[in-house]
Amino acid sequence: MNSIFKTLTLSTLCVLIMACASTEEIKLETSPDSYYKSLLELCGKTFVGKTSYPLDPDHDFAGKKLVAHFKSCTNNEIRIPFSVGEDKSRTWIITNTSQGLLLKHDHRHKDGTPDEVTMYGGYAGEYKNSKGTNLKQHFLADEHTAQLIPAAQSNVWTLSYDPESKQLTYNLERHQKPRYEATLSLVSEH
Repeated sequence: MNSIFKTLTLSTLCVLIMACASTEEIKLETSPDSYYKSLLELCGKTFVGKTSYPLDPDHDFAGKKLVAHFKSCTNNEIRIPFSVGEDKSRTWIITNTSQGLLLKHDHRHKDGTPDEVTMYGGYAGEYKNSKGTNLKQHFLADEHTAQLIPAAQSNVWTLSYDPESKQLTYNLERHQKPRYEATLSLVSEH
């Protein structure tokens, strides 16, 4: 009986150690740092797609070709120009800061001067009980955004990548309800 108890105890201990190891691996994979490293692997790649929500034909982006190009990548900043049809005024900027990952939307006029509504966004954080993963992060509107665009103070942007389908998804929710989504597929690596 004693040897059975020792065997069961040893087996239980092994299971617990494996469970702890698995939990630690999951923690590493859900960290914003692992997400940033995953994005760095996309540097030089171009994604093309369309608006997947809303399906309103009167939406500003309806029927327009969407292009996201991971153009400039460093250990601290990734710049992703995002064009909507012929409009090349937008760039997503993801910065690896001491406070965490920060997503900003840089809007410029054709002459390069900043638009009146620019540099809005927020830090990566937990949203709807999800802390994100190495392939998906949620960016919650920051104070600057709330002051610049009061209606956007509840905005949450989610940027995710699926390596199997090679699809990039950009999603925006406001008041925890869908507002916009773009789905883009990998077309080139240069």
